[in-house]
Amino acid sequence: MVKLDLGCGPNKIEGFTGVDQIAFPNVDVVMDLRATPWPWENGEVEEVYSSHFVEHLSGEERVPFFNELHRVLKVSGQARIITPHWAHERAYGDPTHKWPPVTVWTYLYLVRSWRETNAPHTAYTCDFDYVAVGAFDPNDVWVAFRNAEQKAVVMSRNTNTTTDLIVTLTKRA
Repeated sequence: MVKLDLGCGPNKIEGFTGVDQIAFPNVDVVMDLRATPWPWENGEVEEVYSSHFVEHLSGEERVPFFNELHRVLKVSGQARIITPHWAHERAYGDPTHKWPPVTVWTYLYLVRSWRETNAPHTAYTCDFDYVAVGAFDPNDVWVAFRNAEQKAVVMSRNTNTTTDLIVTLTKRA
């Protein structure tokens, strides 16, 4: 069973194969994830984790990234992608983050049925289901004790409240 931690840096998740373009300690595969094809077979990968990597790809570079992710994942395989939330300053503070910021709309383009109707001009070939949630600063008393419905509204309407966008992609057949 292959599990990949893409763009892991020096902090690879235990039990995963760490992939990064820099040979940090704990990186198992040194490669540029913008290069395709990736060295894994179709459907070979069970699970993917990627924290604070995708925002370092430009909008155009994300297309082959998500297409390759879809190719290597097994059907029903999952990928957890964590990026800074677009409405938090942390999305803009790192000069190596690329435009556009990652938003929930980014993931709509990964759903074939939505894309065929709304964005047939894109080069995506993947097909994922997704669930998006936000991470909030636990020390922010203004939001910490709100219920899930209130947090969903806050996530879409307030700045500097949602720190991260956490999306779970599931590969469709």
